[in-house]
Amino acid sequence: MDPSLSACCFTGHRPEKLPWGADELDARCVRLKEELFCHVEGVYLAGCTHFICGMARGCDFYFAEAVLALRQKYPEVTLEAAIPCDTQANAWTANERRRYDHLMAECDEVSFVAHAYSPGCMQRRNQYMVDRSSILLAVFNGSAGGTMNTILYAKRKGLKVITVEI
Repeated sequence: MDPSLSACCFTGHRPEKLPWGADELDARCVRLKEELFCHVEGVYLAGCTHFICGMARGCDFYFAEAVLALRQKYPEVTLEAAIPCDTQANAWTANERRRYDHLMAECDEVSFVAHAYSPGCMQRRNQYMVDRSSILLAVFNGSAGGTMNTILYAKRKGLKVITVEI
């Protein structure tokens, strides 16, 4: 593996900022998931085998599922969950929690940035991922927030940033 391609991390929006909301059967969501898989596979084929995901609802789930699908083709692929706090999923719906638990069980590594929620723990999680990566894959709608902040941080740190605009 090319040492400059150590890991790929991800940032993207939660359902509230997606044009289709939580409707993953919407054709735009289906296309996004296909595009994410193609980018994940492209990063893998360039030499990156380790992927880091923040495991939030929405696009993070899509990314983690793309990495797990890639691992079916290429068993050396690894997925790390970077969790901002151990209460991240406590307020989610039962279906979201089941999906989260399933994805967490499939991860090769789980890293907790903080034990309990605190202001800034999500940002620290994003910085943790960027600091351990050479590539950032982002789903971005142009709005201010955590995704934009992560993209800007990754650019300051010199990462290659691949942006999928929605």
